[in-house]
Amino acid sequence: MRAPDHRIVLGLHRSRHECGLLTAALDLGITRIDTSFNYLDFTSHSALSRLGSGLLDRCSLSTKVGFFPRHDGTAEHSLEAARLRQALEQTNRDLRRAPDLVFLHNPERSLPGTPRDAREKLGAACAVLEDAVARGLCGAWGIASWDPAPLAAVVDRTLPAPSVLMVPAGLLAGIATLDAAQTLAEQWQLGMEARWGMRPFGGSTNSAVWEAVDARMFLQPEHRGASRVQAAFRAAYLLPPVATVAVGSDDADHLRELVDALHLNANEATVRQYRKLLRDHSRRQRA
Repeated sequence: MRAPDHRIVLGLHRSRHECGLLTAALDLGITRIDTSFNYLDFTSHSALSRLGSGLLDRCSLSTKVGFFPRHDGTAEHSLEAARLRQALEQTNRDLRRAPDLVFLHNPERSLPGTPRDAREKLGAACAVLEDAVARGLCGAWGIASWDPAPLAAVVDRTLPAPSVLMVPAGLLAGIATLDAAQTLAEQWQLGMEARWGMRPFGGSTNSAVWEAVDARMFLQPEHRGASRVQAAFRAAYLLPPVATVAVGSDDADHLRELVDALHLNANEATVRQYRKLLRDHSRRQRA
């Protein structure tokens, strides 16, 4: 299966905020960048604005709100409406433009214990993002979650529906994450275009797991000459099924390698078998 419609977002969690990197990404056809209110010690937005509007205007920009600075220099998470509104307004001031998309950042971090209270808290936070779209503070809103399972347990049709859902993706995403992503996408009636993945390598391509596991088994035979990194990245678009994957890198050659991986043919039967193995293993653990 070819993947011409699959896209890459340059994530700035660990990437340099430099003209050279963004220009290299744009030259490769990567026109979306993703950051957050708390990245670069809460200075990512202002650092991006200093790159100049000419560069940022060529990009679709997504960011996130949910983490806030403490007086001791650390960060804390909150879903308090007033703090979210303040962060959204500051985001616009620091960027000198409205972001195209704002994610509610890891809302599962601050959900109360009971489903009813959690649903109420999440709904109030989502309403702030909905209002931000109406006020022109962002073009659309979404939810980015490192652990979507708690959200899947409380979401129902009474909650506002995001435009985009972003969750961990790839061979290191557990079956609970894959199932929760599917549950949320169906509950919110999100098509493929609205499903994003992140952390396709679990944080680093240098992890020992990528030497121990040959991800090329997830490609069709004619494409098993690709690199292991390329194979793992291509598989991430199927675990769970997503149209877009955010990846961080300071290396233009690495980005080029990933762009080339989008045209590899994945072996969907092997991916389905892998999901079954994950599910069977999870059931054995619970038993």
